Amino acid sequence: MYRAPVDEIAFTLKHVCGLGDLQQNARFADLGDDLVDAILTEAGRFAAEEIAPLNKVADTHGTPLENGEVSTPPGWRDAYHAWIEGGWNGLTADPEAGGQGLPQMLSAAALEMWNSGSMAFAIGPTLTIGAVEAMEKHASEELKAKYLEKLVTGEWMGTMNLTEPQAGSDLNALKAKAERRDDGTYRIFGQKIFITYGDHDLTDNIIHMVLARLPDAPPGTRGISLFLVPKFLVNDDGSLGERNDVKVAGVEHKMGIHGSPTCTMVYGDEDGAIGWLVGEENRGLACMFTMMNNARLAVGIQGLGVAERAYQHALAYAVERKQGRAPGDTGEGMSPIARHPDIKRMLLGMKSRTQVARAICYACAHAIDMANVAEDAESRTFWSERASLLTPIAKALSTDFGVEVASLGVQIHGGMGFIEETGAAQHLRDARIAPIYEGTNGIQSIDLVMRKLPLSGGEHIKGFIQELKEIADEVSASNRPEFGATAERLAASIQDLTEATDYMLSAQADGRVADALSGATPYLRVAGLALGGALLARGALRSSEEPAVRLSERTLLARSFCETTLGETSGLKSDILLSAAAIQDFDPEALAS
Repeated sequence: MYRAPVDEIAFTLKHVCGLGDLQQNARFADLGDDLVDAILTEAGRFAAEEIAPLNKVADTHGTPLENGEVSTPPGWRDAYHAWIEGGWNGLTADPEAGGQGLPQMLSAAALEMWNSGSMAFAIGPTLTIGAVEAMEKHASEELKAKYLEKLVTGEWMGTMNLTEPQAGSDLNALKAKAERRDDGTYRIFGQKIFITYGDHDLTDNIIHMVLARLPDAPPGTRGISLFLVPKFLVNDDGSLGERNDVKVAGVEHKMGIHGSPTCTMVYGDEDGAIGWLVGEENRGLACMFTMMNNARLAVGIQGLGVAERAYQHALAYAVERKQGRAPGDTGEGMSPIARHPDIKRMLLGMKSRTQVARAICYACAHAIDMANVAEDAESRTFWSERASLLTPIAKALSTDFGVEVASLGVQIHGGMGFIEETGAAQHLRDARIAPIYEGTNGIQSIDLVMRKLPLSGGEHIKGFIQELKEIADEVSASNRPEFGATAERLAASIQDLTEATDYMLSAQADGRVADALSGATPYLRVAGLALGGALLARGALRSSEEPAVRLSERTLLARSFCETTLGETSGLKSDILLSAAAIQDFDPEALAS
């Protein structure tokens, strides 16, 4: 059973991650605390009562393909239509297109709860929201008039079509082609794989966003264009016309998220799928990245959502399951395993990692919102760079934590965790895709080190680290004994981050790109851990007006995380500084020959 942690979500938004900054902006003048709480409460209710009960059903049923059509699990269609009737699909969209114009921070919070309900359900609308963002920024007014409102409301769903058999992370190898027609349309030909919600029965039409090359396009990613390709053509009056030349050729049998249809799509088996250009020719990747950047945060939120569900699942089992006698127990019979120190250790690690993921994802959403409302160039640059810096950390660390937390959940269940009927294994199977898609976590690390650290000549990351130091200093100055060694351990991890950052910046300045790439993954984790420890500490510092039990819980989480998990940063720093030579000397091809 899932219960949305609405109070913790609201506290993190308001007191840790800066929702108040947005509430003071004229664009969100009507967004009072009462409205925020009402939105969160209803999103949590829907996740717990409408989505969560379908999670196991979807896992066992899957998405069968019959006679060229994909069907979704029992109850899926009704839940989706109840979801769009609630207006959830247009939470952040432009009010002129039927959206509500709310901040990304509220969308992130709601998306967490929907992913806790069912990651397989929530990913479909996530891609539709991404298609809306791409159209709002890049589509012609004619395309917006015909398609945008129905995507905003959720009456139609959208997809993202990038990957091909030979073109995964490297889109330079993309081969799908587009041909111009005299009427201003294009004909699309090619195959796309791993297309999430590529076909289904939730909506009457599906709007595919497809990357393809024109015949005279320059090579590489500079020659990729973005096209809107509907499953059914749309008449001028908005009614559906004939079926487009696009079909689903297969549905993947996956490790997890069985309720999400992952399709192989074929375009142009006959005369070519009819498509319309979004943005400019050969500028498609820039348009698609409008979808992908926010989608990367959304995937980080998937890790968070599954982590929260796995934690609640494990906690309920640990309180109920009895084995052995815990130290200090004087009652008769066996103790609940939740009283045993090792189980406590795992539960505390699960909860602290989940809260770190929550705070980092919401902080990233806050930066996106602040960039959107900034009124001067300097503020816009600062917040855009902060969002750029936090996005790969939010995606990678949160999804890594999702897997780690779900794995601990299986461990707490013991042998029953390895048995499907308990449901613990599903969380781990579902979570495992998140570090892979929307840019693997290795790619996120490369993006952080090679593109984000050099922002503003390296000054932005230095300012960011200084902000973390100020939080550590505030903890130290509080003189609260219940913080234990929090201040010292947090300061040490920030120093590790400082030294690792100096190394990365100097490696790039000296042209030692391979050295920087060799340490990129451990660097991202150092940055994420230090940030996470600081945000937990900030939450504990801001809890003074909360009930005593909340103050104690948040302080305990911060202390536990800083005194245990933050110990990793020292070893990770050594990995960054020392391992490059060994990594570059390793020759896996020689071993395989």
